[in-house]
Amino acid sequence: MNREIGQESGGSPPESARVTATPGAQEDAAVKPAYLSLEDRNRYRSLEDVVGCKWSVAVLAAIARGVKRPGALERFIPGISAKVLAERLKKLLDYGLAERTEFPGLPPRVEYDLSPKGRKLAGIIEQLRELDARYGSVEEEAP
Repeated sequence: MNREIGQESGGSPPESARVTATPGAQEDAAVKPAYLSLEDRNRYRSLEDVVGCKWSVAVLAAIARGVKRPGALERFIPGISAKVLAERLKKLLDYGLAERTEFPGLPPRVEYDLSPKGRKLAGIIEQLRELDARYGSVEEEAP
């Protein structure tokens, strides 16, 4: 889509920001703003908070592979500490990507599983991993 946007000195788009689109995308252009809104940016930030964190992705991937108990997760993910694991599990719970189940009895037992949203994200991350394995990473191609 071709966009022409004049910027005011304050950095936000002016009221007269103009969006031009190809004829087939006119309906789409009428709906989408000509700039990234603060609300959209905040959505990206929460995604970056999970996907941009190596430990969160590792915990998400481990749970997706069936590792559900904290001790097992700590053994499954090389280099992660119990403290970092607890923080990342809390982050996944807070974002609605994981679910925590407590089982009665002695000793107490806790398991984590992915929520439907978490399973979807884990699938996307796995596709990215496969893409990287197939075509190589950007770092390998850098001079």
